[in-house]
Amino acid sequence: MTIIRALTTADLDVICDHRARMFLEAGRAAPDVQAMAAPFRAWLEPRLSDGRYFGFMAEARGCIVAGVGLMELDWPPHPAHPVESRRGYVLNVFVEPEFRRRKIAKALMDAAESEFRSRGLGYLILHATRQGAPLYESKGWRATSEMSKQIA
Repeated sequence: MTIIRALTTADLDVICDHRARMFLEAGRAAPDVQAMAAPFRAWLEPRLSDGRYFGFMAEARGCIVAGVGLMELDWPPHPAHPVESRRGYVLNVFVEPEFRRRKIAKALMDAAESEFRSRGLGYLILHATRQGAPLYESKGWRATSEMSKQIA
């Protein structure tokens, strides 16, 4: 049986591990992921402690098998959310390979959407991997026109 529970500060190491593995599985170069590891941990620790970074873990047989991170983003009103000045952001979705295809990611996303709803957030965003996109699409998510460019 899988249990979904809220993140705690004790989950710091697992979140960092999940994030690195998520990027490696998505095809990012190992040196780039390794370069991100320490700065991400330094960024995450205070946000996890003060609640700016929140989310859920899935546990099975007493072990963490999946997780999702959540944040509230300050964002100007937009045609997609004309009276809201915040967006919910979903990140670091990861399921251990041997626990995939068991609807654990769906349960985490259901918990995430419920949490955002309880916080009064009605517009959510995420960056989907090729592997994750079918799940998000099945839950009503749609691709948008976002682009990016690195300048430094």
